[in-house]
This record gives sequence, C-alpha cells and structure tokens, in this order.
Amino acid sequence: MHFSTAIVAALGLASSALAAPTKAERAQSRKMQFFGINESGAEFGEKNFTGVYGKEFIWYDLSTVDTFISQGMNLFRVNFLMERLTPSGLTGSFDPLYLGNLTQQVNYITSKGAYAMIQPHNYGRFHEAIITDTAGFKTWWKNVAAQYKNNDKVIFDTNNEYHDMDQQLVFDLNQAAINGIREAGATKQIITPEGNSWTGAWTWVSSGNAASLVNLKDPNNNLIYQMHQYLDTDGSGTHAECVSSTIFRERLVAATQWLKQNNKKGLIGEFAAGVNDQCITALQDGLKYMGENSDVWTGALWWAAGPWWGDYMYSMEPPSGPAYTGILPKIKDYFFGDATTTPTNPSTPSTPSAGTAKKYTQCGGKGWTGPTVCESGSTCKVSNEWYSQCL
Repeated sequence: MHFSTAIVAALGLASSALAAPTKAERAQSRKMQFFGINESGAEFGEKNFTGVYGKEFIWYDLSTVDTFISQGMNLFRVNFLMERLTPSGLTGSFDPLYLGNLTQQVNYITSKGAYAMIQPHNYGRFHEAIITDTAGFKTWWKNVAAQYKNNDKVIFDTNNEYHDMDQQLVFDLNQAAINGIREAGATKQIITPEGNSWTGAWTWVSSGNAASLVNLKDPNNNLIYQMHQYLDTDGSGTHAECVSSTIFRERLVAATQWLKQNNKKGLIGEFAAGVNDQCITALQDGLKYMGENSDVWTGALWWAAGPWWGDYMYSMEPPSGPAYTGILPKIKDYFFGDATTTPTNPSTPSTPSAGTAKKYTQCGGKGWTGPTVCESGSTCKVSNEWYSQCL
C-alpha cells in the first residue's frame, strides 16, 4: 500500500472495529506471551534494491491485521529491506515514502493493541556485501529506533538470519544494534538478537551462537533471543514434508536447555511446515512443548503472510492461503490455555488451480505448485530461488 499523509493522519483519528476476541483471549489464558505472523513482501525483489512499489515489492493489507488479531495473534514481524529505507548507505537519510509505509504499518498494528516487530530482512548484508561497519550499523539502528522510541509496542529485530559470517562479527553487530537502539532513547522496547547459521534453533548450540551470544549486554535487560525452525530434512523451509511427527520438539530441546541454563528468553521468529498429517502433528507437538516450557519460550511466529504469496505452500494470507485454511485452525489453540493435547487430523489440502497467473502474482519458486504461465502481457521473472513473479 502506498504511503500517504492523509491515510496516516486518518489512522491517528480512527480505527476499524475488531472482530470479537476468541474465548482464549477473553480468558487471558495465553500459554505464551506471543502468537504471531511474518508479513512478507516489502523485502521482495531483493536483486533490485531500489525496486518499484507494486512491481518488485508490496506493503501489507492492513485489513488482515484485524483478521489475524481476531484469531488471537498479537505480534506481527514486519519484513523490509535496509537498502530501501536508507538508499545512500547505513548512515544515510531515510527514503520518506518507504519510511512512511513502514510507519503506517507499525502504527496500525500497535493501535490495535498488538506488537509490531521492525525486521530488516538482510541476512547481515547491505547491497549483498557482509556488513563489517559496526559503527555504521549502530548509527543505522540509532536512527531507526529514534522513529519509534515512544511506542512501547514496537520490537526491534537486529537483522534476519545472519549466515556464513565470522561469529565475532555476528556478536559485534548484535551488540552495536543494542547499543544504538538504547542510545536513541528506546529504552522500554524488546530487542531480539539473531544468530549466525540462519539463527536455527536446532543448531543454536552446535553453531557457536550459544557460547558467543550469551555475552550480549543490554543496559535495560530486555533481550529475547530469536531463533527460527523449519521441519523439513535440511531445516531450510523449502519442502512440504516433515522429517517426523516429533521433529519440531526434537529440534528445540538443545536451545530450550541453553535458555534455562542461562536464564534467557527465546522466541521462534519463523516456523512453518506443509499441510499434511505428519507436519500438523509435528507442529502441534512442538507448540505443546513450547507451552510446557513457557518459562523460557515467549512465543512463535508463522512464516508467512503477504499479498503476493498466492498458493505458496506456507502462505497464511487470508482468506485462502494454504496455511490459513489448513494449518491455522489446527495450531492456534496450542497458544492458549484451553488447547487440546490430542493432535487433530488436518483437512485434505486443496489441489492448486490450473491456468495462468495474473500480473504481479507468483508464478514459480521452490515448493510452488500453482500456475507457472503468466497471463498475456506479462512474463514470469525470477526474484529469488523461492519466488518468481509475473511482470
């Protein structure tokens, strides 16, 4: 959605009505502090860092925020690109339209009583180069945090999935972000450091993240360590199949022990699995385990929602994303006190429709089972290995 001062002004004056809260919401019986979703699309077109709104990238449908809140969600991880926010560099000025769109999203989410996680989806890189300028990274975060320092429902995520980097550098970047955020005057908000090796929960200890990041310092003592966990063979989140019906729980055990031993808090910032019996059982089992260990696990966020995901196997975009219809009804009660302990059987996933993909919609990528031929006047272009789009 394009930013306009009129829209933002209107958001400050009025808000749409919320759907009725769930029984669990009314009873305030959350098993964990957070139940949420990744909003993904503003980071699309990663090879075209400038990008064109509505062509390479898209912002999020604000009406879906109300839909997710009505399902009990209270945390939205808002994905975007650093290069689009500060096009001239880490210490450069903001692009006013991109910042305006981001702020519009944040203000809408938090006006509804939910939390908005500001999340640069950059993998520890800027224009594809590993960020080594920790001072510049600190400045970037100080400037960003200053925009939201008075909003207690904002959460700062230092960067998405550092990987293939020197472990000391990952530590230094996280610490620089923490320092910059606090120096900006954002002293009440949660910060979520992420680890190396794609911040995987299952490799948190073996990768060296545990030994290194345990030493991060926050003067306000409000860190929650963010980890990601997928249930396919290589943990990449690119397959519909899950290793076993207990793999989610199994991949959380070592990280859970580390959190407990070090008196730390954790958050699963991304998780997902395919719409099939084994995966749904695994999801339920893992979320049950997290609820049983809510002294250290604060919650989990599904990957992903967003207007352009189409029939992507993990899409939870309302009203027809495969995970919205096939996963959400089966897992949402595991975030609340009245959750069943008996895994439920999933509905049979629908067969993707044949035909052509409309302009600006998905037409390919790993795991994509929808149409791969674009309608007349557009061609399927590769954005990344997981997403191709009709342009």
